[in-house]
Amino acid sequence: MSASNVLRFACQCGAVRGKIANADPRHGDYVVCHCSDCQDLTRYLGQADRVLDAHGGSHLYQSRCASVTVDQGRERLAGLHMTEEGTLRWYAECCNTPLFNTYANGKIPYITTQLAACDGTGRGSLGTPLGHLFLADATGDVSGLRALKMNKLMRRFFVRMVKDVVSGDRRRAALFDARTLEPIAAPKRLTAAERAMGIAP
Repeated sequence: MSASNVLRFACQCGAVRGKIANADPRHGDYVVCHCSDCQDLTRYLGQADRVLDAHGGSHLYQSRCASVTVDQGRERLAGLHMTEEGTLRWYAECCNTPLFNTYANGKIPYITTQLAACDGTGRGSLGTPLGHLFLADATGDVSGLRALKMNKLMRRFFVRMVKDVVSGDRRRAALFDARTLEPIAAPKRLTAAERAMGIAP
C-alpha cells in the first residue's frame, strides 16, 4: 500500500490517533453534509468554527469499516445519538473533537470520518467531493454547489456494506466489539434540552 493511500487522523489534543487505509475515490466517498444534526453536533461539542465550512457543511469520507484503524486513545472515544435515529456520532472526549459517524451497532457496517480531523496533506488522495447532502439546511448562497441525492450515495454504500458482511470484515471494525457488534463505549442520547443548549457541559 502506498503512503499516499493512507489518510491519518487525530483529535485536537493528539490523544486519539489513527489512519484510514485505501483512502481514495475508488474505495470510499468524499461528501459534504449540511444536515442540521451534523451542524448541531459541532456546536454541542464547541467545534463548529473548526469543522464547518462557510455553508455549514461537514466534510466527510465514508469508507469500509475495516479500513479505519485507531492506533492510540481508543479508550477516550465516546459516542452520542443526536436524535432517536440510529446514527451514532463518535468524538474524542478528551478534547471534544468529532471523529466518526456510524450506525448504532456494527450489524450495518459503515464508517464516516470527519475530514477536519485528518491530515491536510493526505486529503488530496480523496479528490473532489462527490456532492453536497441536505443543502436545504445549508447557510448562505449554495447555488454553485452540486447536490448529491441520498439514494445515489446509498447505492454506493450498499456495495461496501455487502462486502463487509460477506467477508466478515465488519467484525474488524475499530469502534465495535468483534463478537457482539455493540459499540465499544456506551453511547449517550441527547435530550431535546441538551441539544437546544448547544454546548456540552
